Amino acid sequence: MKLNCLSPLFNFPFRLNRFDPIHHISGINKFDVSNAALHWVKDHEKLLQNCYRALKAGGVIRFNFAGDGNCSNFIEIIHDVMNYPHYKVYFNNFVWPWFMPRISEYERLLNQQKFKELRCWEENADRNFRTKDEIVKWIDQPSIVPFLEVLPKEKQPGFRDEVVNRMVYKTKNSDGTYFETFRRINVFARK
Repeated sequence: MKLNCLSPLFNFPFRLNRFDPIHHISGINKFDVSNAALHWVKDHEKLLQNCYRALKAGGVIRFNFAGDGNCSNFIEIIHDVMNYPHYKVYFNNFVWPWFMPRISEYERLLNQQKFKELRCWEENADRNFRTKDEIVKWIDQPSIVPFLEVLPKEKQPGFRDEVVNRMVYKTKNSDGTYFETFRRINVFARK
């Protein structure tokens, strides 16, 4: 299934595509690799193996992606709303869309690979959205997309509105901004 959306906040298309490119990296000894959205990739063991294989001698990977504690308000609320009786049935076989490991878990995964030089560190990139419109746009694109796609069309607006309303209420600061946690894992590794 492919879902195309245009993000008005960032003005780029967000595509949720079930094709998994991590299992189809075909270049060998050719590349440097960098990516900031790898929390959408579930199998990081395979990712790291294929990146290592694709790297040129001395090549590096430099990743920055969501880790444990990322978007804690959104995740708490989305779990709650998914469990409402009128939505719960649609999420019985739902596969969580993100891999957001603890730093210790990712360090263990990295140490199982063949890289010569490894560095892995956490980053607190918490954010205050300036306006209600900004946080709503972030929720709409891309955060809520994988959750809406499992619901029938007639259930999507109510689900989305419940998540948005609860997020706006929970994250609003006294200065009119809206706070969300953004916790990142940074990786540097050399072949």
